[in-house]
Amino acid sequence: MDKVIKLEELAQFAAVIVALYYLPVHISWWAWPVLFLLPDLSMLGYLAGPAAGTVSYNFFHHKLVALAVIGLGWYTSIPYILLSGLVLYGHSSMDRIMGYGLKYLDGFKHTHLGMIG
Repeated sequence: MDKVIKLEELAQFAAVIVALYYLPVHISWWAWPVLFLLPDLSMLGYLAGPAAGTVSYNFFHHKLVALAVIGLGWYTSIPYILLSGLVLYGHSSMDRIMGYGLKYLDGFKHTHLGMIG
C-alpha cells in the first residue's frame, strides 16, 4: 500500500509541475526550488511548542488548504494566488512521497502516514 500512495503522490506532483509550466507567471529557474521549500517555514511554529508547531505545519501542508488557494486563484484570475496554491499542493505531495505526512500532537515523527524513520 505504501508504494501505491507514493505513486499517487508522484502523479499529483507531476500534475502540479505541468500546471506550473502553463501558468502565466515568469519566475527565474532558481526561484522554483526556493518556492517549493517555503511551506517548510511552517515548522518554525514548533518554537512556540508542539501544539502550535503541529497546527502551523498541518495548516500549510494540508491539501484542502492548497485546493482552496488554487480555487481562489482560479476564481479571481490572479496568477500569483494560483501559483501559491500549486506550490502548497506540490510541496505536500513531495513531502508525502518522502513519507512525511500531517503531524499528530504527540510528536513530529508521528504522522498520518505512520512513524517517520
